[in-house]
Amino acid sequence: MSIVIVGGNECMTHKYKELCSEYSCKAKVYPKMARGIQNMGKPDLLVLFTNTVSHKMIKCALSESRGNETRVVRSHSSSMQALKNILEKYTAGNM
Repeated sequence: MSIVIVGGNECMTHKYKELCSEYSCKAKVYPKMARGIQNMGKPDLLVLFTNTVSHKMIKCALSESRGNETRVVRSHSSSMQALKNILEKYTAGNM
């Protein structure tokens, strides 16, 4: 399963990826909008940490995923526990 995480804490990028790999998922993390969201591809799950991301970046991520069969999850918290809860819910059938 492939996951794209938009937002979150920049210093937690590596930990987000490690947690996703524990659930047998490949993750791309975009903590800030440097040059937009490039090479997003067609992920199975798009996680938006809404507290730490701008409206412009959310619109960009949603427009990139439009037309794909990507599930979108919004979370106000960008903690490891919030991501763990999302992964438990959406990867239950894949474990």
